[in-house]
Amino acid sequence: MKLKIIYCILCIIIFSSCQRTQVVSTHGISYLENREKLIILNKSNKNDAITYLGFPATKGMTNDNLWIYLERTEVKGSIFKLGKKYLKKNNILVLEFNNMGIVMNKKFYDKNKMNRIKFTENITENEIKKENFIYGFLSSVRQKMESRKK
Repeated sequence: MKLKIIYCILCIIIFSSCQRTQVVSTHGISYLENREKLIILNKSNKNDAITYLGFPATKGMTNDNLWIYLERTEVKGSIFKLGKKYLKKNNILVLEFNNMGIVMNKKFYDKNKMNRIKFTENITENEIKKENFIYGFLSSVRQKMESRKK
Protein backbone atom coordinates (compact mmCIF):
# COMPACT_ATOMS: atom_id res chain seq x y z
CA MET A 1 0.00 0.00 0.00
CA LYS A 2 2.75 2.46 0.94
CA LEU A 3 4.68 1.45 -2.15
CA LYS A 4 1.70 2.34 -4.38
CA ILE A 5 1.38 5.77 -2.74
CA ILE A 6 5.10 6.48 -3.18
CA TYR A 7 4.87 5.32 -6.81
CA CYS A 8 1.89 7.62 -7.48
CA ILE A 9 3.63 10.59 -5.87
CA LEU A 10 6.74 10.00 -7.97
CA CYS A 11 4.65 9.77 -11.16
CA ILE A 12 2.85 13.00 -10.32
CA ILE A 13 6.15 14.80 -9.67
CA ILE A 14 7.71 13.50 -12.89
CA PHE A 15 4.72 14.27 -15.12
CA SER A 16 4.03 17.66 -13.58
CA SER A 17 7.57 18.76 -14.37
CA CYS A 18 7.06 17.96 -18.06
CA GLN A 19 6.71 20.99 -20.25
CA ARG A 20 3.19 21.64 -21.44
CA THR A 21 4.00 24.37 -23.95
CA GLN A 22 5.78 23.70 -27.21
CA VAL A 23 9.44 24.53 -27.53
CA VAL A 24 9.66 26.89 -30.50
CA SER A 25 12.96 27.77 -32.11
CA THR A 26 12.82 30.66 -34.60
CA HIS A 27 15.53 31.81 -36.97
CA GLY A 28 15.16 35.07 -38.85
CA ILE A 29 12.30 37.54 -38.55
CA SER A 30 9.26 36.57 -36.50
CA TYR A 31 5.80 37.03 -38.04
CA LEU A 32 7.18 37.69 -41.53
CA GLU A 33 3.79 37.02 -43.17
CA ASN A 34 2.24 39.89 -41.19
CA ARG A 35 5.15 42.28 -41.64
CA GLU A 36 5.34 41.81 -45.40
CA LYS A 37 1.87 43.31 -45.71
CA LEU A 38 3.30 46.62 -44.45
CA ILE A 39 5.53 46.85 -47.54
CA ILE A 40 3.56 48.44 -50.41
CA LEU A 41 4.63 48.12 -54.04
CA ASN A 42 5.75 51.33 -55.77
CA LYS A 43 5.38 53.24 -52.48
CA SER A 44 7.65 51.74 -49.81
CA ASN A 45 11.41 52.23 -49.98
CA LYS A 46 14.55 50.71 -48.44
CA ASN A 47 14.17 52.75 -45.26
CA ASP A 48 10.62 51.42 -44.78
CA ALA A 49 11.88 47.87 -45.28
CA ILE A 50 14.58 48.39 -42.66
CA THR A 51 12.04 49.94 -40.27
CA TYR A 52 9.47 47.14 -40.59
CA LEU A 53 11.72 44.15 -41.25
CA GLY A 54 15.23 45.10 -40.19
CA PHE A 55 18.30 44.47 -42.31
CA PRO A 56 18.00 41.64 -44.84
CA ALA A 57 19.37 38.18 -44.15
CA THR A 58 20.91 38.18 -47.62
CA LYS A 59 21.29 40.46 -50.58
CA GLY A 60 21.44 39.39 -54.20
CA MET A 61 24.75 37.98 -55.42
CA THR A 62 25.05 40.37 -58.34
CA ASN A 63 22.31 42.84 -57.46
CA ASP A 64 22.37 44.85 -54.22
CA ASN A 65 18.79 45.92 -54.92
CA LEU A 66 17.52 42.39 -54.21
CA TRP A 67 16.89 41.79 -50.50
CA ILE A 68 15.90 38.45 -48.99
CA TYR A 69 14.27 38.00 -45.57
CA LEU A 70 13.87 34.61 -43.86
CA GLU A 71 11.68 33.12 -41.15
CA ARG A 72 12.21 29.51 -40.10
CA THR A 73 10.37 28.06 -37.11
CA GLU A 74 10.97 24.57 -35.75
CA VAL A 75 8.79 23.01 -33.07
CA LYS A 76 9.57 20.01 -30.91
CA GLY A 77 7.15 17.18 -31.64
CA SER A 78 4.96 15.33 -29.19
CA ILE A 79 6.09 12.57 -26.89
CA PHE A 80 4.76 10.05 -29.42
CA LYS A 81 7.24 11.37 -31.98
CA LEU A 82 10.03 11.16 -29.39
CA GLY A 83 10.56 14.92 -29.31
CA LYS A 84 11.79 15.09 -32.90
CA LYS A 85 11.73 18.64 -34.31
CA TYR A 86 9.56 19.42 -37.28
CA LEU A 87 9.34 22.48 -39.50
CA LYS A 88 6.32 24.63 -38.68
CA LYS A 89 7.11 27.75 -40.75
CA ASN A 90 9.55 28.34 -43.55
CA ASN A 91 8.79 31.76 -45.03
CA ILE A 92 10.90 33.79 -47.45
CA LEU A 93 10.27 37.35 -48.59
CA VAL A 94 12.12 38.66 -51.64
CA LEU A 95 12.08 42.42 -52.21
CA GLU A 96 13.40 43.98 -55.40
CA PHE A 97 14.14 47.70 -55.44
CA ASN A 98 14.68 50.04 -58.39
CA ASN A 99 17.63 52.46 -58.65
CA MET A 100 15.74 55.03 -56.55
CA GLY A 101 15.23 52.54 -53.68
CA ILE A 102 11.48 52.02 -54.23
CA VAL A 103 10.02 48.49 -53.97
CA MET A 104 9.28 47.33 -57.52
CA ASN A 105 8.63 43.65 -56.89
CA LYS A 106 7.65 41.65 -53.81
CA LYS A 107 7.43 37.85 -53.62
CA PHE A 108 6.41 35.90 -50.55
CA TYR A 109 7.04 32.15 -50.36
CA ASP A 110 5.70 29.92 -47.62
CA LYS A 111 6.31 26.25 -46.93
CA ASN A 112 3.45 25.10 -49.18
CA LYS A 113 4.48 27.23 -52.17
CA MET A 114 8.05 25.99 -51.91
CA ASN A 115 6.90 22.40 -52.23
CA ARG A 116 5.35 23.22 -55.61
CA ILE A 117 8.55 24.62 -57.14
CA LYS A 118 9.81 22.26 -59.83
CA PHE A 119 13.50 21.85 -60.45
CA THR A 120 15.10 20.52 -63.57
CA GLU A 121 16.41 16.96 -63.63
CA ASN A 122 19.16 17.74 -66.13
CA ILE A 123 22.74 17.13 -65.01
CA THR A 124 25.62 19.22 -66.29
CA GLU A 125 28.81 17.33 -67.00
CA ASN A 126 32.01 18.98 -65.86
CA GLU A 127 34.56 18.46 -68.64
CA ILE A 128 37.26 20.42 -66.84
CA LYS A 129 37.17 18.05 -63.89
CA LYS A 130 37.63 15.05 -66.18
CA GLU A 131 40.60 16.67 -67.89
CA ASN A 132 42.16 17.54 -64.55
CA PHE A 133 41.80 13.93 -63.41
CA ILE A 134 43.45 12.62 -66.58
CA TYR A 135 46.20 15.23 -66.37
CA GLY A 136 46.80 14.42 -62.68
CA PHE A 137 46.90 10.68 -63.37
CA LEU A 138 49.31 10.99 -66.27
CA SER A 139 51.58 13.42 -64.43
CA SER A 140 51.81 11.04 -61.45
CA VAL A 141 52.73 8.18 -63.82
CA ARG A 142 55.37 10.43 -65.42
CA GLN A 143 56.82 11.31 -61.99
CA LYS A 144 57.05 7.62 -61.06
CA MET A 145 58.82 6.84 -64.35
CA GLU A 146 61.30 9.69 -63.87
CA SER A 147 62.04 8.68 -60.27
CA ARG A 148 62.97 5.13 -61.42
CA LYS A 149 65.43 6.51 -64.02
CA LYS A 150 67.54 8.18 -61.33
